[in-house]
Amino acid sequence: MIMERVTLTVGAVAHGGHCVARVGDPPGQVVFVRHALPGERVVAEITEEHPGYLRADAISVLEASPDRVEPPCPYARPDACGGCDLQHVAPAAQLSWKAAVVREQLARLAGLPDFPVRVEPLPGGTLGWRTRVRYTVDAADHAGLLKHRSHEVVPIDRCRIAHPAIQELPVTGRPWPSASTVDAVAPSAGPAVAAPDGDFDGPIVERAAGREWTLPAGAFWQVHPAAADTLAGAVLDLLEPRPGESAWDLYGGAGLFAAALAGKLGTDADITLVEAAHSAVAAARDNLTDLTGLRVVRSTVEAAVVGSGRGRARRGPALRGPVDLIVLDPPRTGAGAAVTKAVMAADPRAVAYVACDPAAFARDVRTFRDGGWQLATLRAFDLFPMTHHVECVGLLSRIPLGG
Repeated sequence: MIMERVTLTVGAVAHGGHCVARVGDPPGQVVFVRHALPGERVVAEITEEHPGYLRADAISVLEASPDRVEPPCPYARPDACGGCDLQHVAPAAQLSWKAAVVREQLARLAGLPDFPVRVEPLPGGTLGWRTRVRYTVDAADHAGLLKHRSHEVVPIDRCRIAHPAIQELPVTGRPWPSASTVDAVAPSAGPAVAAPDGDFDGPIVERAAGREWTLPAGAFWQVHPAAADTLAGAVLDLLEPRPGESAWDLYGGAGLFAAALAGKLGTDADITLVEAAHSAVAAARDNLTDLTGLRVVRSTVEAAVVGSGRGRARRGPALRGPVDLIVLDPPRTGAGAAVTKAVMAADPRAVAYVACDPAAFARDVRTFRDGGWQLATLRAFDLFPMTHHVECVGLLSRIPLGG
C-alpha cells in the first residue's frame, strides 16, 4: 500500500465523498481526499495511485473548516469503517455538500450550469435511521463492517447510523460460524430480525403509500424509515396525475410508485409496472391485488420498452406508447440512452425520474435535453445522512414550442 504523506490545501467537494486537491509546487496532480472539508489544510496519506490522479485520506488537520465536527462514531476514521463519508461534517453542511455535488454533475454532464438545487433533510436526524444493514463475517466468525474500498472487516460494537432496533440485535456480540454475511432488517411493523447470509425465516411488513406491504425480508426497500413516503409524495407532487391518465412504473420493484399513482388515478387506472427481479414482481402481484387496472410485467426495462435483450430482439418491445405519465427509478447506473430515448418516444406528458446517483442522472438528463426535453423541476433529499449519497427526483417534460 502507498504510504506517502503530503500536505494539501483542500478544494471543492466532488462526487463520491471526497474533496479535490492538488499536490506539488506549483500544484499539479489531482488528489481525491476523504475525511477533509473545502478550505482546510491537511496532512494526507496517499492510499492509491492511478494514471492522472491519486486517492488519499486526511489523517491530520492543520487548519480546520468551521463546518468540521467530531464524528459521533468512533469507527468513522480512515483506518476503520468505510460506511460513512461525512461524519466529520456538520449536519447543515452535509446538505450543502450534497447540493454542490448535484449542481456540479448537472453542470458538467447535463449542460445545466447553475441549476438550483436544495437538499431537503428527512425527519429523525442523522443517526439511527438505517433500517437495513449487511455485516460481513471475518475469519474469526465475528460480524463487522468493511473498511473503505477494501474487503477488510472492521470489528465494531454497533453501527451508529443503524436503526435502534438493529443496534439492539445480538449481531456483533456473538459468533456466526459458516456465515459470510449477516443481514439485519428493522421493518415498519414488527420486530427487527437478523439472519446469516440473508436466510430469513419469513416475510416482513412495511407501511408506505397508505398501505401495508408483505415482503421477503431480503427484498429491496428504501433504508430510511421516511424515504418511501417522501419519494412517493415527491413523484405525485411533480407529476400531478389527472383522472383518466395512464402510467408506466419502470424499474417498479414491489410497486410503491404504482400504488401511489393509483391512489390519484383510481384503482382501475391503466398502470403498467415493469420489474426484472422475481421476488419484487411476486411482491407487487401479492400486495396490489386491489388495483384492477394494474399490469405487472416481469422483464428488464430495456426489453420491455426498447425491444433489446433476451427473447425481445425479434418481437420488439412489450410496451408501446403513447402513455401519459412515466416513473423512472433505475439502479445506480441510470436508465441509459436507449431506455431514455424509448421513454421520450412513448410521448408521455411528464416523466418523474427518481435517481440515487447524480452522475448517472445528469447523463440521462443530457439525453433528454438532446431529444428536446427539459429538466423542469428538481427535488433532492438526504435519504442517507452521514454518507455522500443523495436521492434526486426530477420532473422532465417536452420543451414547449417556441420555448
